Amino acid sequence: MTRLFKPLQSLVLAVGMAFLAIPLLAGAEVPRPDIPQANARYSEAQGCVEPTEEMRKNHMEYILHQRDETMRQGVRTKQYSLEECINCHVPKPESGKIVRSDSKEHFCSSCHSYAAVKIDCFSCHRDTPMPDAEPGMHRLGGGKGHHFTETETELTADVLRAATEEGLQ
Repeated sequence: MTRLFKPLQSLVLAVGMAFLAIPLLAGAEVPRPDIPQANARYSEAQGCVEPTEEMRKNHMEYILHQRDETMRQGVRTKQYSLEECINCHVPKPESGKIVRSDSKEHFCSSCHSYAAVKIDCFSCHRDTPMPDAEPGMHRLGGGKGHHFTETETELTADVLRAATEEGLQ
C-alpha cells in the first residue's frame, strides 16, 4: 500500500511546487525579441523614416502604401521603400555576414518570429542588400517586371494591358 502512495505523494508535491512558482513567474518580465541595430541612418537628422514606436506599430501600413503607389502609379520614393529598409537594417553581404530572412538575426525576422507573423515579402523581394544595380532597375526584385525607364512614370490600364499582351505572345 505504501508503494502506491509514494508515487502519488511525489506527484502531489510536484504539482504543489508548480502552483507555488506561478506568482514568481507572473512577476517575471516578458522576454522581448533581440532587435539588431540599424547599419545606416535615413538622414543626418533622423535615424529611421519615422520614430521607432511609430514604425513598430505602423510599418506595414507604410510598406503597403508604398507598394500601391509603386505598382499602380510607378512612383518610387526612398522614404518607405522595402529596399531602403533592407539597406539600413540588414548587414551588407560584403560585411562577411550574409543574414537571410529565415535567420533570427535578420531585422524583420527578429520581431516577426517573436509575434508569430509570417513575412511573405521575401518570396519575391531580396532579403539582403544589393549594393550595385543597373540604373532604372528596382534592385530588390531585379526581374523584368520591376524595370522602369524614366519615361514610364505612370502605370495606366493601357500600359498594363499592352505589357500583358506582349508577355502572352
